[in-house]
Formats: sequence, structure tokens, C-alpha cells
Amino acid sequence: MSYEISMPSHVLLELAAVLAIIVIGISSLMPGIDRWSRRYFIAFYIVQALGGIIFAIDMSTYMDPNYLELTRWFPPLEYLVFSLPFLLLNLYLTYCCGMNWRKSGIFRITISLWGLFLIILIVAQSTPIFYHTDPTGRFYVTSWHPLLFAPLVAMSIIGLITLITKRKGLSRKYFYAFLLYIIIVTITVIVHSFIFTPILINIAFFIGSVTMYLLILSEQVNQYMNQKIAISTKNANIMVLQMRPHFIYNTMTSIYYLCEQNPKKAQQVILDFTSYLRKNFNAMVSTDPIPFTEELEHVRAYLAVELTQFEDSLFVDYDIPHTQFRLPPLSLQPLVENAIKHGVDPELDPLHILIQTLETKSGNVIVVKDDGPGFDPADAFHSQSALSNIKQRLELMCHGSITITSREGEGTLVKIVIPQAKT
Repeated sequence: MSYEISMPSHVLLELAAVLAIIVIGISSLMPGIDRWSRRYFIAFYIVQALGGIIFAIDMSTYMDPNYLELTRWFPPLEYLVFSLPFLLLNLYLTYCCGMNWRKSGIFRITISLWGLFLIILIVAQSTPIFYHTDPTGRFYVTSWHPLLFAPLVAMSIIGLITLITKRKGLSRKYFYAFLLYIIIVTITVIVHSFIFTPILINIAFFIGSVTMYLLILSEQVNQYMNQKIAISTKNANIMVLQMRPHFIYNTMTSIYYLCEQNPKKAQQVILDFTSYLRKNFNAMVSTDPIPFTEELEHVRAYLAVELTQFEDSLFVDYDIPHTQFRLPPLSLQPLVENAIKHGVDPELDPLHILIQTLETKSGNVIVVKDDGPGFDPADAFHSQSALSNIKQRLELMCHGSITITSREGEGTLVKIVIPQAKT
């Protein structure tokens, strides 16, 4: 059977080479991809790009009498590059299934099969048993050609068996990513070994690799985002546990004196403080956005306690016409607490705080405005601050944003924007 290099096959391989270069760049730079996955996809697509380059050179010199001696070395090079993804896949699959690849009998068998493939390839290059070229440079395959692919098919079957037996150690996306790739490539290789159709094998590798990459990439990104949310939530919880000692001390002192002076008010402060603490601890166990009304209750409980201590120094106004949206827990209360912490001072004028909500085209808006001393906004989002934590959780949990406008002596305005939830 003669081998005619087709233009569609050439175009597809060139497209695969370009895609490979793009994916190598994405895999190198994108955060959230673990080290093994990053190395696997970079190595895999380097092989893809290398195969495209070798094929392009092969096509440009095919049946050219000036390059007859050179072109006879392209078939073994192409076959060698073609075999590498099978080796890489089983190595990566072994890792993803939680096995130590150095001690894995499955991977040792894979290496042995790949070694057998190399031996057959050397024999194929030395004899015309599997393929040969005529004096004009035209490429032919023989009836023994399928035997050349037998070790690769065996490697795929081993990978499939490993995938099925170890599937409990994989997420659903990982399982389907490996399964689709192995099935597509294995069936195509079997067909290709009997009916020599380079365009078919190129399409299979192209579709299989892209599908696998997108599924695993999406899983890796989801895991990365969940980890970021978990870290942000943990940091928020730590801040809850690190409540200002002065706030607790002053509250308990106020209750102590109120018990004698105004028992009913003391009871109310105890209820407000208890409600505040309960909301704090509820926020610690919440991993999803909560209704705004719950966060508002938390703020009201906190302010009720603070107003007991700063009756003449703190005034709060509410303008809350819109409440039908969700936000990360501990998004609003720390903003109000921050305003009081930096704005209430016996030597300054009373602090006025406005808490406002709006529904706009850009989404749900929360505004916290005060007429305190203000500060430099550039200092607001350092890595350990409550504002930085709020910013991170808004972005990760609901694609929201937070902006701060402040000038020394002119007060501060904090605005949170949360996009409308898609229905």
C-alpha cells in the first residue's frame, strides 16, 4: 500500500502544532494547575508540536530526488514521536490514580512494551518487513505493518484496564477525560494499522487531546478556586476568633454597670451581644453566599452593642430598599466595624455611618459611607487585612468587587458590587 501525503493531513498537523504551542504557554502560566498535570501537558504538546514539525519537513521533501537519503529517516522519527503520548499517558494515569509510578508494575509493563516497540521500529528500519520506500521516495506499508502498532495498542489496553480498576481514585471529569482519550486513540490506531490513513490518526489525536485537556483543566481550575475560597474562609474565621479584646472587654463592662443602673437595657445588650456572637460562629461554618438579610442582622446586632458604648459618638443611618441578593458571609459587618474602629474618637466629632443598598444595571450595590478621618486607600488591601480577605471572597464566591474612596479628613466610602445571579 503506497503512502500519499494529503494536504488535509498536513493542514491538521500544522493546526495541531499551533494549538500545542498555545497550550504549552497556557499550561506554563495558568495558576491552579498542579505540577504533574502541568508537566504532563507541556510534555504532551511538545511531542505534538515536534510531530507537526517533522511531518511538515517530511511533506516538503517527499519524493524529492535531492532528499531521498534524508526522507528515509522520517518514518521512524514519526513513529517514535507517535509512540511517546502512549508512554506519557500511562505515566500520568498512574500518578492520578494515586500509585507510585516508580514501583508500579503497570508502568513497568508499559516501559517494557515501549521498549518492544523500539526494537520492532529498529527492525522495521533495517528491513522492508513493515514498510519501505521505492527508488523514487514513495512510501509503502506491508501486510506486517499492523504488528508495528501492537505494543502501542497493548499500552492503551493496559491504560484502560488501569483506569477502570482504579476509577474510584479519580474524579468524574478525570475519569471521562482519560476514558474518551484512550477509546478514541485506541480504536483509531487499530484502524490505522490496517488501513493506513494518516488523516484519521491526526484527527483522533487532535480531538482526543483537546477533549482531555479541557476536561482536566476545568477540574484543576475548579479545585484551585475551591482551595482559594477555603483559604479565604479560613482567614475570615481566624479574624472572627481574633475579635478585638477591647470590644469584648468594653461590652462586658457595660453590661456589668447596666445590670445595676438599667437591668432591662442590660438584658437587651446581652441579647444583642449573644446574637452577634451567634452570627459570627454561623458565618464560620458557612461556605456559600448567604442572603443579605442575614448579614444585615449580623450588622444590626453588632451596632446595637457598639451604640451602647458610644451613644453620643456614633450615629448610624440605614437606606436598605433592596435586599434580594446573596453575598459571602462576613462581607458587610467587618466594613462597619472597620469604620468604627478608625472613626470613633472622643476627641473628634461624632461619627456618622450610612449603610445603603441599591439595585443597578451593574448589579447589587452595597455602600458603607462614613465622615470619619479617612485614610490612604493604597494601604487598604495589604495581604493580611480584613478588606483584602473580603475582596478575595467576593471575587471567588460571586464575582463581585469592592472599591474604596477615601481622603484624609473627608471620610470614606466603600462600595461592593455583586453581579445579578444568573437564573
